[in-house]
Amino acid sequence: IAFGMANPVTLQTALDDLVSHGAESVAVVRLFVSGESFLKETAYSFQLEAHAPSGHTMHEPRVLDLSVPVSLSVGGLLDAQLMAGILVDRALGLSIDPSKESILIVGHGPGDDDENKRWVSKMDHLAESIRKDGDFHSVNVSTLREDWTGKREAAELELQAFVRTESTAGRTVIIIPFRLFGFGPYADVFEGLSYRADSLGLLPDQRVTDWIRSQYMSTKETLIQSEMMNHQSHD
Repeated sequence: IAFGMANPVTLQTALDDLVSHGAESVAVVRLFVSGESFLKETAYSFQLEAHAPSGHTMHEPRVLDLSVPVSLSVGGLLDAQLMAGILVDRALGLSIDPSKESILIVGHGPGDDDENKRWVSKMDHLAESIRKDGDFHSVNVSTLREDWTGKREAAELELQAFVRTESTAGRTVIIIPFRLFGFGPYADVFEGLSYRADSLGLLPDQRVTDWIRSQYMSTKETLIQSEMMNHQSHD
């Protein structure tokens, strides 16, 4: 396990540990909400991308020391239909009277506007399961764009206005965080407003584990195919 948002230090440590235990190849499963998050940075570190990414990065990109073949997963939890079931369970678990409740699913969100639109579109697709399985007044999705000054402030005002409007109309807003773990900064964002929530993100849930396993299997298969092609090219 390598924590730290594509931190090359923790990635190198985890890689070295696997090799020291006899690994002859490594399938890297990236655990992010969006498959786009830190993909270029990680690919560059594992020598799967020729050029270092430009723009906003959490850590200075650097190439890792590799002694074994590596394959990298590219998808994120937003791409996994399994997550829809988690959202349904979260919504129904918090619901008391669906007809008088509105669901608000909030994600972290990126800085790039086009990428943010893709986040919202994928979240909305997953939220469709709540619309089908529940009888809520409305089901809404949005992002806070937490790390982006200016864009976050506008997002906060929009989210707060939605909760106030629903409260004025006599409806309770159920807030579900589309994040790996916990409620994040949302308690501060919605301070003083009336809503219902718990402390749960997507974890803990077996379906996230199932997704990780499926990502590992597909990434491993990609690695096997790549190695077979390399052997054939040398024959």
